[in-house]
Formats: sequence, C-alpha cells, structure tokens
Amino acid sequence: MVNRLSESKSLYLRKHAENPIDWWPWCDEALETARLANKPIFLSIGYSSCHWCTVMEGEAFSDPGIAQYMNQHFLPIKVDREERPEIDSIYMQALQMMTGQGGWPLNIFLTPDERIPFYGGTYFPVEPRYGRPGFLEVLQAIRRFYDLEKTKLQAFKDEIMTHLQQATILPVSELTEDLLQKGLEANTGVVSRNEYGGPRFPMIPYTDMALRRIRFNLEGQYDAKQACTQRGLDLALGGIYDHVAGGFHRYTVDPTWTVPHFEKMLYDNGQIVEYLANLWSAGIQKPAFKRSIQGTVAWLKREMTAPEGYFYASQDADNFTAPDESEPEEGAFYVWHNSELEQVLTPEEYTVLQEQFTITKAGNFEGKNVLQRTNADEFSPIIESALAKLFKVRYGELPETVKTFAPARNNQEAKTHDWLGRIPPVTDTKMIVAWNSLMISGLATAARILGDVEYLELATKATQFILKNQWIDGRLHRVNYEGQPDVVAQSEDYALLIKALIDLHQASLTVTPDSVQPDYWLEQAKKVQEEFNNLLWSVELGGYFNTAKDTGEDLLIRERSYIDNATPAANGVAISNLVRLFLLTENLELLDLAEQGLTAFSSVMQKSPQACPSLFTALDWYRNNTLVRTFPEQISELSIQYFPAIIFKADNTLPQDIIGLVCQGLKCNKPAQSSEEMLQQLQASQTRS
Repeated sequence: MVNRLSESKSLYLRKHAENPIDWWPWCDEALETARLANKPIFLSIGYSSCHWCTVMEGEAFSDPGIAQYMNQHFLPIKVDREERPEIDSIYMQALQMMTGQGGWPLNIFLTPDERIPFYGGTYFPVEPRYGRPGFLEVLQAIRRFYDLEKTKLQAFKDEIMTHLQQATILPVSELTEDLLQKGLEANTGVVSRNEYGGPRFPMIPYTDMALRRIRFNLEGQYDAKQACTQRGLDLALGGIYDHVAGGFHRYTVDPTWTVPHFEKMLYDNGQIVEYLANLWSAGIQKPAFKRSIQGTVAWLKREMTAPEGYFYASQDADNFTAPDESEPEEGAFYVWHNSELEQVLTPEEYTVLQEQFTITKAGNFEGKNVLQRTNADEFSPIIESALAKLFKVRYGELPETVKTFAPARNNQEAKTHDWLGRIPPVTDTKMIVAWNSLMISGLATAARILGDVEYLELATKATQFILKNQWIDGRLHRVNYEGQPDVVAQSEDYALLIKALIDLHQASLTVTPDSVQPDYWLEQAKKVQEEFNNLLWSVELGGYFNTAKDTGEDLLIRERSYIDNATPAANGVAISNLVRLFLLTENLELLDLAEQGLTAFSSVMQKSPQACPSLFTALDWYRNNTLVRTFPEQISELSIQYFPAIIFKADNTLPQDIIGLVCQGLKCNKPAQSSEEMLQQLQASQTRS
C-alpha cells in the first residue's frame, strides 16, 4: 500500500511513499483539508541524502502504531527542503527560536488555520532514548496541548509570529568606514578557531572572506593566511575528501577532520573547488590542493553529470552492503577493514599507504578505516597504484576504465542492479539551478586559474542546459526532473546563476571553448538580472525577497536571505553581482541597487558580522571594485593571480603605447604604459578601502 507521495517527482518524498503514515505533499488541498478538519499539521522537512532523515523514515515513520495515531489526530505533510527552501527557512527559524538549535529532519507542528508553529524538534526515536522522548508520547502530548491549552497556545502563537515578523524588518544603520575591516577580522576569526570540539564544516563563505583579508595589511588577532592554508589542508587531506574516487563529503563529525558524514552534496563540492583554486591563485600552492580539485572534477564527470550536461544534486551517506539487506549502512561504500587492505594491496603498497594515511588495525570508524592523509605532498606511483586498486574494489574496474558510472536512482535499483564492485549509495538525480551554478562557478574559476579547458567545457554544457530548459512562460524554474522543469526559481537560484554567468565570462576571456564567446555570457547575465530585479527586488526595504509576490501566498512571512549557511546567502551574492555587472556594463542603476542593498542589511553587518560573510564580500566589491581594460594576453597573465575585486574586459582598441586602463568605480587611473605600472595600479586599487 502506497500513499500520495508515490507520485512525487522528489526522490526524498518518494522514499516515504510506503510509510503507513498518510503523507501529503505541501499543497493548497492539504492545507485546506487540515483547516476544515481542525487537525494540527505535522510538517516534516528533510532531504534525500540526510542520514537521520533516512533513520527516522525506517523507524518512527514506518511504525504502524505511530502511523495510526498520526493519521487520526494530525495532517502529516512532507517537504523536500531542496525543492522548497523558502518553507524550510521559515520553519527552521521558528524551530531555532523555540529550541535554540536546528537540523534535519525538521519536524514541527503547525496550527491548521494560520500554519503558525507551536512545537518542534529534529530526530524523534520510536522509544525513548538518547535523552529524547518516544515519538508516540510526543504526538499524544502535542494533541492534548492543542485541544486543552487554548490560552497558552494563543500566547505562544503570538510570540512566535512577533519574532518571525520582526526578523523581516531590519533597522537601517550606516556603512561606516571601518565596517569592512570589522567583517574581515570577525570572519577570519570564525575560520581560525580550532580549539573547540564538535563537528567540522567547510564553511566556504567564511573561508572566502578570510582569503580576501590576506591582501590587506591589517593588524588583528588572527593570521588570515595561516587560517586559509590550514582550512585548505583540512579539506584536501582530511577524511572529508574521498581520496580514492574524488569528491567531498558534507562535514566531519569530529574536530580532527577524520570521520565524515558521508553524503556528498553538489553545493559543497562546487564551493570547495572554487576556494582551492583561489588559494592556488593566491600563491598557496600545495600539490594536494590541485589533486583534490582534479579528483573532484573526475568524480563529477563520472558519477554526477547527466547525459544532457547538468549536474545531479547529491549522493546518500548510506548504502547497502548486500542485496538482501532491509536497511542501508552508513559509509559502507567508503571505508576499509584493515584485513581488506592487506588482502587487496601488495605488502609494499600497504606499507606505503600506512605511511601516507591514518590506517590502523582497530580503524577510526566502527572498526574500519576512513582514509586521512598525513601530508600534502605529491603522491608516488606506488600510492597511486594502491588507490587505483581500492577504486577497483568499489567500482569493479580501474579508474581509467570507468569513464561514467550510472547512478542508482533509488533503493530498488541499488539492490537489484548487478554491480561489479560494492553497491553504491543512491544518487538524487534532480537538477537544482542554485547548486549547479555553484559548481559552474567552481569549474570556471578552476579553469581560469589552472588553465584546464575541460573544466570550462563541463561548466558550459551545464549552463547551456539551464538556459535552454529552465524557463517556462518567461520565468526561471528551480529544479529539473528527467528533463521536466519544476518549482518557480527563488532568490538563490537567480543570484548564483548570475554569478556563474559572470564567472564564465571572466574565464572565457582566457580559456575559450570553441563554441561560446565571452560576450554571450554577459548578455545572458544581464537578461537574468533584469528578471531577478523585476520579480524579487524589494522597493520598500532594499535587497531581494526569497520568493516572488505571486508564489508565496501560503507562506507565513516573506523573507530576504542574508545569513550564510552551508551555501552563501542570496543577497550577499546578488549585491556582489550588481557591482560586477556595473563594471561590465557601466549601468549606474546597478551600482545604486548595490548601495541600497548594502544599506538595507547594514545593521546586521554592524551587529553580527560573523553571521553574514557574503554581505562583506559584497561590501568589498562595492568599496574596492576595479575594472581592467587591457589586451587578452595581459588578462591571461593577470587572471591567474588573486585579485578578488577585479573584473577584466578585453579591449583591442587601446592606443599602441598603452597596455591597459585601470578604473575604480566612477574614475580611471592614468593609462598604464607597462605591465609593471598596471600591476602596481591593480594592487593599490584592490586595497584602497
């Protein structure tokens, strides 16, 4: 017996199709049914590759007793946060207000009439454990509270709504002279702190800000170069990186960057590739950085690229170890028994692998080994041979043979396909515009800095798919399922796509695939920016709303995203784009919008600089923006260096005695007559504010 979710396009929703719970998707009919029946809504939000979402699906959501009570007393709704991030954002904010913490699965109870949250949590076990009550107890207590405590419920609703509404209206402050320095120092501090315990996340919006600080001669508590180098080493050497087959896992559960949560998310990998490439351009060049970029691109091509050219969303943390298993096992695809290593490798390979990686008989993860490197040097042929053999154990063939590896699209495919090696994790094959854009930016940046045209070709194909397939009736759409666009785009889709188009323009000035010229990308960026401004710009408040006015009628509030999380906040990226497009188009209206946007969020920047590094990236662009008009050969030399607030424009019409023109906002320096003079002007322009 299946429920309504069996017809969903979302893999995450379909994973719950055989639950005895009578799930609804988020839709008008579900909301109206709850209102008419006066049933509190149980809203459960997660995503396909979320480990604890998978656990709860197999436990509480599969329990007949819980399902019977749930179906009788609540209206249960399932939401894929990757499809509907605006719903997730509102209710995650509410959960954090109520409990002081958040995470997924996000399970929250709403009033049926106004959809206001009044109780919530994350993972609930079937029986009481981990210091958490059993889920049936929670449901019974919530229903009693809803039926009997009307006065308390109303007071709680009023308090939550007041907090949510206040969060959408920010006081206006000033963009003071010291604000950029304040943001650089605060966000470098976030990256620098390593003394605390707990998990480790990539936190690329913060690392990007810390890297920007390197070029300034600032006194402060933190060493930005050291912090950025260490974060690069943590990423490239740690267990967060898959040293056998490439690609970065979501985060590590420990402070030593050893044992990851094993899901691989496209958005992390795109950001990390861009960060490591920028480290390289800043002169921080470790062989392990380039190898992890190359390995990640190889993984992307092999396992995460659709035949049409776009990129898949994610791979699960869990996989089956045998076809007859009922539940998958966390990390099994990636980890190694010591005895297995001894059996697969020659004694010499095993010995050398032990020297280069943390390998023990006891293991570091449930008796098995997650590979973590001990240094950032070039690998020897023996190490490469050993890793190739481990690749063959996983995939059934050596790396040079496996050009593409077809995804397991669901548990059934994973268990029934005749895999040559281990059973792989399930891949969520939906295309998300925002996440594809992050990877496109990473590829474009790496292509420009490392000079690899293949990276740019991959980025070009993915972008062309979006441009050709994601508009319905003149409106950008966020996701694509098997060639079908769906879900109207939100602010992060617009902002990150525009950034990707500008990054492609800059990369194409020096690394040019035969098919596309730089101006094509600029024209596309201008078109998407115009649509973004028309649909989502807030004339009254400044900045961009997450959703357009005609698509958010069922939402409690209309948010403007400005706080960075695993991905950069839409408004920070969008304001940077406005400045970059101003430099390329000389359209002063774009610069005016950038100033309005920064002013709109200035109070947050003043009060909580560590919450919004992307807004400080935008402020850096606004204060230190520089346009360089020069010949293509000069761009080739300069664009591989780290100039984080510069836009290049090819100009073959300059007089013969002029090598380039360096412009700062609304004024230009005297024409440079030598490469040395132009470089001096560039360096001065990049640190002027």
